[in-house]
Amino acid sequence: MTINFSKSSKYIASYPDVAFGLTLISGCRNFFNPPGFDQYKRKLLRKMRKRVTLAQITERIEIYDSFFKSFGYECPLPKHLKRTINSGFPRYNLMVDAHFMAEMCAGILVAVTDFDRFEGKLTLDLAENGEICRGMGERDIRTKEGEIVFRDEKGIVCVLCQGADEKTRVQEDTQNVLFYTYAVPGIDGHYLKEGLNIASETMSEFGEGNIEGVEIY
Repeated sequence: MTINFSKSSKYIASYPDVAFGLTLISGCRNFFNPPGFDQYKRKLLRKMRKRVTLAQITERIEIYDSFFKSFGYECPLPKHLKRTINSGFPRYNLMVDAHFMAEMCAGILVAVTDFDRFEGKLTLDLAENGEICRGMGERDIRTKEGEIVFRDEKGIVCVLCQGADEKTRVQEDTQNVLFYTYAVPGIDGHYLKEGLNIASETMSEFGEGNIEGVEIY
């Protein structure tokens, strides 16, 4: 399985050195709580909560928060971090849990999606003012000029500061899961790889999937 991905000239002109990452894991099972997963999560949580590591994660999340605020939006990462520090990782299903673990352990923004629901090639781009994306929960997302967006050939599938769409949401029967992650100015690409490695290795070990690659662009 291959991913046809590119960055638009508009994106490159505005963010020439800002990375984007993708990992595809094929043949997965989206288990609720597979054997050994709780112990695995606790191990990652202990590592994340170490003083020096947590300080670095917090610093990166603050960079994302400042970027979101520059477009007039609230970043979800600070609240996720506070909840994780206090209560541990949430439990939804394996794919969503892997996404939260990748975000919190690397201090980056990650999306988890059903690869089979994308239509055609994928492009990282900048939005025009007033474009519409059908977000999760069927809510309409309306873009501002210059917002970072992720598109397939049919339209926007994620607006960086406003969230992913309903179409590509993972389901109980999702078999091919795509995690993607945005950097923003000030976030080095190797943190994206760190997060995607956590997501892909989790899905390989506990979801019985095959890692098709971890790519940073």
